[in-house]
Amino acid sequence: MMDIAAIQTLINPDMQAVDALIRKRLHSDVALVNQIGHYIINSGGKRLRPMLLLLSARAFGFQGTHLINLAAVIEFIHTATLLHDDVVDASQLRRGQETANSVWGNEASVLVGDFLYSRAFQMMVEVKSMRVMEILSDATNIIAQGEVLQLLNCHEPNTTEADYLQVIRSKTAKLFEAATQLGAVISKQSSEYEQAMAAYGMHLGTAFQLIDDVLDYSATAEEMGKNVGDDLAEGKPTLPLIYALKQGTSAQQQVLHEAISKGGKEFIGDVIKAIVSTGAIEYTKNVAQKEAGMAMSALTDLPSSPYADALYALAKFSIVRTY
Repeated sequence: MMDIAAIQTLINPDMQAVDALIRKRLHSDVALVNQIGHYIINSGGKRLRPMLLLLSARAFGFQGTHLINLAAVIEFIHTATLLHDDVVDASQLRRGQETANSVWGNEASVLVGDFLYSRAFQMMVEVKSMRVMEILSDATNIIAQGEVLQLLNCHEPNTTEADYLQVIRSKTAKLFEAATQLGAVISKQSSEYEQAMAAYGMHLGTAFQLIDDVLDYSATAEEMGKNVGDDLAEGKPTLPLIYALKQGTSAQQQVLHEAISKGGKEFIGDVIKAIVSTGAIEYTKNVAQKEAGMAMSALTDLPSSPYADALYALAKFSIVRTY
């Protein structure tokens, strides 16, 4: 199986072009926009979403224009959501460094997030494709709705597994889906291929988020690049918590209910014990594994190529990663 390093080597020329375009299009006459934009873009992300678009398009043999532009657009949209997320969640750490809002304040972070969104739409228009505009505008709207749904679920211990999966399919998986779908769209593939690539991205994004949920209770802060237990501190009922609340003893249910309702890390020790004893980590990993399996199944009819191999490898990586 290809590892991440091999995948990065495979698309390295494309990714270098994407990074160069990101730096060029980040430019603003307003110095603070440049400063915050470069800070967040250069903060060590995996560039997974633009990588997915590149792999999807190259898997169909795409050699035309606009690919690099759209990959940069996807990264700008993702970065804008991170800036806004960190303000909403009052996060202090991301990817092992201070968040932009903790350095420059909430106001500047929100406004630079708006700049990145609007710059992404300027770049979308340059592609001159209504289908591309439709996919990306729909995706950004659904992501925003997912953010609101997550906000409604915060501090809500009665959140169900179905409620939670709806949030992550909207908030996280939708941009994965748009990235892989666009690879088929700009390659002028059939609607069947387009739907298959959209399904791949949606299931892959769901698997990634579920493993993030696992890592929030099982990884070190250094591995995660953020503070362990942050989801609990923010009152977010992620799948390990939801499952433990359903399966735990009455005493555990009481602690978990209070922990979700109040937020904070006062109950973190008892919460982790409940998650471990109910098998919530294993359960969440199994759900993630099923999602990764559905992602791989969506690739069944894809032409054989190193790029298709890389897409399979990313689905496998999504469930074994530790960061």
